Amino acid sequence: MASLRDLGLSEYEARAYRSLLNTGPTTAKELSRASDVPMGRIYDVLNSIEQYNLVRSQTASRPKKYVAVEPSTALDRLLEDKKRELEEKADQYESIVDDLADELDAAEPVEEQFWTAAVGPEETKDLLLERLAAADRDIVMVSSHPSPQWDMQAASEEINAQLEDALDRGVSVDLLMTREMVGSMSEEVGRRYRETLQQRDDFDVRTNDDITGSFNIIDGVEVCIQVPNPLSSGEAFAMIDLKDPEFAANVHEEFVPRWEEADPLEF
Repeated sequence: MASLRDLGLSEYEARAYRSLLNTGPTTAKELSRASDVPMGRIYDVLNSIEQYNLVRSQTASRPKKYVAVEPSTALDRLLEDKKRELEEKADQYESIVDDLADELDAAEPVEEQFWTAAVGPEETKDLLLERLAAADRDIVMVSSHPSPQWDMQAASEEINAQLEDALDRGVSVDLLMTREMVGSMSEEVGRRYRETLQQRDDFDVRTNDDITGSFNIIDGVEVCIQVPNPLSSGEAFAMIDLKDPEFAANVHEEFVPRWEEADPLEF
């Protein structure tokens, strides 16, 4: 059940405000009795909720009287305070991330071979998006067929967003697809290609039906390979991410002639 405490009030503050709604204008002493807030705490509590702009005081009266603002106004003020706190927190976290990004990027990269794998549609998509986000120089993407396990429109939009971010970082992107892969894309995805990606100087997309696998080369040193389901070759089963400059160079060598033979794609 929702509570005023969920919006930042203490138990005593919530009790005092609720009691003021019932009592109308009242003194601190009377409010202490009505709300069960100890007399030794009531003035601090009233000062606190007055700072939240939840009560108004009548300073001319002796003793001083207090009245609650209307609930709708009080809740709006508490909500605005919470939104402001969240925005300040978000700014603080963004600043921390920027500082840490500079610090962590300054570390020397480890050049040892490394591989990992993801199994399942969401896991493979997440791994691909993660590695695209890590690119610093260039991305080569080869897609021979759509993955039936993925929501292709949603997946394509997420991939497009990562590619746009990569281009903004100065990363070049070459995308090679079969006509089957092109045909699986929705009109909305095609529109985004036309209006955003194809307008970029460092983005190139071509088609060639003489490709049978789906893989990505990241910065010339890392390869993400989609592994087909052994029981159904048209379905993706997993993705292997292998960081090995020599292997990546061999894969790129196989890619180049197919890229040169491919046709530029106009959506």
